[in-house]
Amino acid sequence: MGTSDHHDGATLRLIASDKNWIDGTAVRQLENTARLKGVKHVAGMPDLHGGRGYPIGAAVLSQDWVYPALVGNDIGCGMALWRTDLKAAKPKLDKWASKLFLDDPWDGDASEWLERHDLPGDLCRTSLGTIGGGNHFAELQRVETIHDGEACAALGVDRQRLFLLVHSGSRGLGHDILTRHVERFGHDGLREDTADLEDYVAAHDQANRWAGANRAL
Repeated sequence: MGTSDHHDGATLRLIASDKNWIDGTAVRQLENTARLKGVKHVAGMPDLHGGRGYPIGAAVLSQDWVYPALVGNDIGCGMALWRTDLKAAKPKLDKWASKLFLDDPWDGDASEWLERHDLPGDLCRTSLGTIGGGNHFAELQRVETIHDGEACAALGVDRQRLFLLVHSGSRGLGHDILTRHVERFGHDGLREDTADLEDYVAAHDQANRWAGANRAL
């Protein structure tokens, strides 16, 4: 079920069912987002919740303007799934958990790993191999039901092996990018076809690549 409204020319839509509890603060932040210059459409998702001035769990379409504050500090946040060589039968959870170190920097060759992903060898290297806080995690998962055998076979998804799902972002790198923007512009957006926007997009894309490289590691 969704509800729609219009705010200063922008369309606002909240996608949720009657079973979803959504904080009123998040809805007000969604409405404020719809009033930003250049914003055409705003959609709040079922997991909508309040953030630092702007809601989390929303999609925003803007024209001529980019808002780094809406992107947030966790640039490149995402998930990736890997098939492991661990058998799904008889998992040894305690043994495996004792071998996981997700808060300590990687002790391998960070420079070589970063350069392999088209990144400077010294870029946020002490955070490589960590997942961060908040709702980030690394989780072993077992496939219980396969609904499309052909598609899963093409992806290598089966019920014989365990899979590793990793949810993480750009760590302190993304935080620094947003901090520098806020120090100069506050929460204001950046106009299209300006040097300031080009600089931000370059830093954003680099942080996005770093996040992917870290998840792969």
